[in-house]
Amino acid sequence: MSDTVESVIVAIDGPSGTGKSSTSKAVAQALGLSYLDTGAQYRAITWWMISNGVDVHDPAAVALAAGKPAIVSGTDPAAPAITVDGEDASGPIRTQEVTSKVSAVSAVPEVRTLITELQRSIAASAEKGIVVEGRDIGTTVLPDADLKIFLTASPEARAARRSGELKGADVATTKEALIKRDAADSSRKTSPLAKAGDAVEVDTTDLTLQQVIECVVTLVEEKRAAAR
Repeated sequence: MSDTVESVIVAIDGPSGTGKSSTSKAVAQALGLSYLDTGAQYRAITWWMISNGVDVHDPAAVALAAGKPAIVSGTDPAAPAITVDGEDASGPIRTQEVTSKVSAVSAVPEVRTLITELQRSIAASAEKGIVVEGRDIGTTVLPDADLKIFLTASPEARAARRSGELKGADVATTKEALIKRDAADSSRKTSPLAKAGDAVEVDTTDLTLQQVIECVVTLVEEKRAAAR
């Protein structure tokens, strides 16, 4: 547990399209906490692999190259930055090519070990506390987090949100891709997407983003009050 009432570590997990990133950033801003998008780190290492001609479907090749890129994550929720070998990667990591290959790279144990260590060191150095969002934060990365939240939503709601984000993407195709990604992330041997036993589940299907943010802020404030 954190030493002071103000410092709080919040783990927010869940599949794509549940409002994880928007919620996590807004909660961190509202409470004066740092913010870490762990998915961006996996996207960054995937983008580096693609850019450097590594076959992402060859786990041995991915494992061999995993330690090469220098990934640096900014933790300001108002402007979360990510660089790879000093180059701004925030745009390139959001391409469809990276999205389609990130599950394969993320499943390689050596990649997860490296990125997990990076995530733990970032969380440990966040003086005022941090909101960390991803798929295995409450279960694997930060099992001692002060508060664990698992966001869910129906596949239909998630697909509608994602295709809105992807500007004009077909909802049915997006839904199919999300379900495929869920299956890959939930069934991988190393740190699968899973809800921690002590996580609070929040179903965002029928909630506006603002309602989800308010719900999570309240949960964090209650946790802080209980620690006093």
